[in-house]
Amino acid sequence: MATPRKDQSRFVCQDCGYVSRKWLGKCPDCGGWDTLVEERHSPEPVGPAWETRPARPLIHAASPAPTRLVTAISELDRVLGGGIVPGSVTLVGGDPGIGKSTLILQMLSALAKQDLPVLYVTGEESAEQIRMRADRLAVSEDKIYVATENRVEAIVAMASELKPALLAVDSIQTLFSEEVSSAPGGVTQVRESAARLLTLAKSSGLPVILIGHVTKDGAIAGPRVLEHMVDTVLYFEGDRGQVFRILRTVKNRFGSTNEIGVFEMKESGLAEVANPSALFLAERPVNVPGSVVLPSIEGTRPILVEVQALVSPTSLGTARRTAIGADPQRLALLTAVLEKKIGVTLFNHDIFLNIAGGIRIIEPALDLGVVVALLSSLYEKPVPPHTVVCGEVGLAGEIRAVGQMELRLREAERLGFRTLLLPAANQSRLDRSITSMQVVGVRTVHDVVSQIFLP
Repeated sequence: MATPRKDQSRFVCQDCGYVSRKWLGKCPDCGGWDTLVEERHSPEPVGPAWETRPARPLIHAASPAPTRLVTAISELDRVLGGGIVPGSVTLVGGDPGIGKSTLILQMLSALAKQDLPVLYVTGEESAEQIRMRADRLAVSEDKIYVATENRVEAIVAMASELKPALLAVDSIQTLFSEEVSSAPGGVTQVRESAARLLTLAKSSGLPVILIGHVTKDGAIAGPRVLEHMVDTVLYFEGDRGQVFRILRTVKNRFGSTNEIGVFEMKESGLAEVANPSALFLAERPVNVPGSVVLPSIEGTRPILVEVQALVSPTSLGTARRTAIGADPQRLALLTAVLEKKIGVTLFNHDIFLNIAGGIRIIEPALDLGVVVALLSSLYEKPVPPHTVVCGEVGLAGEIRAVGQMELRLREAERLGFRTLLLPAANQSRLDRSITSMQVVGVRTVHDVVSQIFLP
């Protein structure tokens, strides 16, 4: 007679998924306090051994490239690497109200217009609430099937019966498995639900889109292993007070992780922004100190953004350093370089840096734009309106070369800029036949001051 299985008690960290046999006040893995919660765990019986498959040469494992599902939303297809891969699992995260559900519903509408049946399962809203949003977005395709369900077993059965072209689940934190005793939203439930949907996708070739909640730190809620399980991770960025939304790829097994999609939030939903450079610079002030234009590269796309700086004397003991859309640590580093190499006094000035439009720039080419904007605000001298700057700044005050300068130059020239301030190393390698712009090379921050701010 088989011995019945006994439920085992274990403690699981709700932040990182660390498992302990006893309760701990502090998680040894992530360092979180009071995050371990007791859960009942039923060990699975030992089954038959798996069939061992022999290894084979990689060249014999080649297969035809899968046909992607093209959504006809070009900004979304760009981020996904050309469309949705059959059998893939995509996780979409973002702040509440940023537009995740709106984007998914518009994507389902685009696929339904291609006569493809799609299934939208929600654990947060009723079918009537989804219909209200669909009416606002002018979505009325009869190929969109909607269900309100939280049990992952029921969702798998529903998808197996309907056999849709795509399954969207909103959200992964609301699902639970009947075989797990913990509450929905817990680490164990999120991991188990994602594993069931992942098995469904890989075994049937059904692409699955998961919407995930985020924590106050901006990371997707649940165990970190969730991001490792899925094939693609997308983040929706942007301030809800701004009309722009940035869809950024964090992980993509089937494409580049450097692409972004730019959308504009309107009353009728998310609209694609085909020319983000012109939109970001539409309200740029002219002949105002502290403002400069930077040709940035996001994936394969050049985007011109406005870098704004405000340098103001302070009477407080410690000056403030605030950066929005840029790395605050990088701002502190560049401030120290200017004080050391040029001799300007900034320790008694508050410094505020902003990338206009709600976009975030993380590439090193931003350095020269930050330096020029800071000096422009400090000296109260505006940068010539038809000038763009681009380059990395080192700790010795040198201006280092950056990549894809030709793409940046063409985009700046297309929008009417006439002068490009760039690293001298880039200038020596640049093909001058591709542009009629004036190209000025600089080697140090001293050269930047003499080129822009000295008569």
